[in-house]
Amino acid sequence: MRTANVRTIVIWTLVALVGAAGWSVLALARGEDVSAAWMVAAALGSYAIGYRFYSKFIAYKVLKVDATRATPAERLNNGIDFHPTDRRVLLGHHFAAIAGAGPLVGPVLAAQMGYLPGTVWIIAGVIFAGAVQDMVVLFFSTRRDGRSLGQMAREEIGPFGGAAALIAAFAIMIILLGVLALVIVNALAASPWGTFSIAMTIPIALLMGFYLRVLRPGRVAEVSLIGVGLLLLALVAGRWVAESSWAGAFTLAPSTLVVWLVAYGFIASILPVWMLLAPRDYLSTFMKIGTIALLALGVVVALPTLKMDPVTDFASRGDGPVFAGSLFPFVFITIACGALSGFHSLISSGTTPKMIQKETQVRMIGYGSMLMESSVAIMALVAASIIDPGLYFAMNAPAGAIGTTVENASQVVTGWGYSISPAELAQAAKNVEEATLLSRTGGAPTLAVGVSEIFSKVTGGSLRAFWYHFAIMFEALFILTALDAGTRVGRFMLQDMLGNVYRPFKNISWKPGLVLTSAIVCALWGYFLWVGVHEPLGGINQLFPIFGISNQLLAAVALAVCTTLLVKSGRLKWAWITGIPLAWDATVTLTASFQKVFSSDPKVGFFKQRSVFQDAIDDGKVLPPAKSMDDMHTVVTNSTVDGILTAVLALLIVVVIADALRVCVRHLRRPALSTLSEAPYVESKILAPAGLIPTREEREEARDAVTPTGV
Repeated sequence: MRTANVRTIVIWTLVALVGAAGWSVLALARGEDVSAAWMVAAALGSYAIGYRFYSKFIAYKVLKVDATRATPAERLNNGIDFHPTDRRVLLGHHFAAIAGAGPLVGPVLAAQMGYLPGTVWIIAGVIFAGAVQDMVVLFFSTRRDGRSLGQMAREEIGPFGGAAALIAAFAIMIILLGVLALVIVNALAASPWGTFSIAMTIPIALLMGFYLRVLRPGRVAEVSLIGVGLLLLALVAGRWVAESSWAGAFTLAPSTLVVWLVAYGFIASILPVWMLLAPRDYLSTFMKIGTIALLALGVVVALPTLKMDPVTDFASRGDGPVFAGSLFPFVFITIACGALSGFHSLISSGTTPKMIQKETQVRMIGYGSMLMESSVAIMALVAASIIDPGLYFAMNAPAGAIGTTVENASQVVTGWGYSISPAELAQAAKNVEEATLLSRTGGAPTLAVGVSEIFSKVTGGSLRAFWYHFAIMFEALFILTALDAGTRVGRFMLQDMLGNVYRPFKNISWKPGLVLTSAIVCALWGYFLWVGVHEPLGGINQLFPIFGISNQLLAAVALAVCTTLLVKSGRLKWAWITGIPLAWDATVTLTASFQKVFSSDPKVGFFKQRSVFQDAIDDGKVLPPAKSMDDMHTVVTNSTVDGILTAVLALLIVVVIADALRVCVRHLRRPALSTLSEAPYVESKILAPAGLIPTREEREEARDAVTPTGV
């Protein structure tokens, strides 16, 4: 047994003290200025402790990862979907795939409740729930030839609960993809800079893919330098294009962007994973992590003050203008991807288990990537909390609440207890070269303002507008990488479902099935996106209100499958690792679902909202956000659909959890009746480190043997 030396003890004691100091200041400081640096300290200290100790305990004590066991990427390597991928590239791909709109937007919206509840949930949630889910799902999927979450549920829980999981997971996936695509369209519709720069990442990624596959296999450091250099050039050139005569060619209408996004999603889904998807995600990770690291550094250098209250009155009253509902359960629903996200389980049982070289890498890729995403969520919360609260609420409240003039907005926001003058609202818009910042809802513009605030304190106020538009483009790039990987995963899920009826679909690289299922997935989310772009209250806009709940319901499915597999595989005493997060997530999400369906508050309950708008139609009245009687009928339809879908999805998840519990109880009573669909053991021929930096033992092992390590 290895024992810690004095140096190690001192280092980890200092890390713990930094985290503890951050938590102490955030929890105890009242009535005085609190620097955002304390939030960063609490987060980084907690992440380091969680990764070093908790994730290692789970990986080696609970899961017992086996470096000698061949993964699906090695055993089934076909160069299309199964392909052993260098851990550094795969870490970039996995992080880019899971880090979509959620960690950027959710914490910004949740700042309505104050900075403290969001901080606690983001950090504690990721360490004990989100990162655990991602790593455990990745491990069990890797042991099962990269099976999708729904298919694992069907094989391990049974056809009844498995069918419910398959249907729920696929339906939720389409909703999530549509919402992600809508955010991208909104971000790029008037941004030639963003459109050009993001478009350039595609040929850069293709070059990187061929460089690693054909020109210089295994030369990850070389291709990283080339890719980063070209990416920086694309970012700079994007601004040149935006200020040149070419700007019109890259200023695309929303409907045009929809067509391009659907086409890109289809192509990215069917091309070999090494050619476009993995290198593009790896490339974008440099920009994502680089920007977040610079933000953290900017916070440490500039030491901006947290201007939002630790806990606002809206947390207890539940009548906030950004979103309605009390702190419990809705702050945990609004903050999804930064703490616990069901979408991640689809990636962990989608592209990543088909590319991972060694089981020992599930800790770094599964747990580590989720900590990276949580750091994004913390920086988003920081960005929302350092700007003037009056500006925050003016940006995130709907026009129906604050009006369309700075005078009216100032008056309404002041009535909420956060004063800001009309001149200050006008100046804030002028600083970032926008006509107005009123009712710029959705979270992304608020994040951009916060980012510009932090960076401008370091580089000077004259660059505030530059940093604002850079942040808008950065968010679009962030989300697009989740869209292409998500489309591919949706294809895997549909192939697994159809494979239960027609066996050739079981071979996920079977070209006719590959093309057909990719087309169906793109057509489904593309339809909702197209309608949503053309009808402000239709299409994906209709489903947007159930985005958070559906994502967390999917997490319940993933945690139920993980808990069942821990029990069936002889790890009963460790089932609490996913069982406790499952109980918490199910309690929170089913409570939120119940309130969204049955609440008597029309701002919360879908059916109550339907009743209120239907009564207004009967009286010939038009209520906001509707602008016409046709809109009123659309709101009634949307409320009905959202209420029914929420109830159906919640019922499906209850079925999955109940069936999983039945299987666990049966196993404990009669273990002989249980079967595991785990792939048989095959010895691995690949040598690859478990972490980013090889250990001394791994370096010595590599010197003693020369073996192929993939890309």
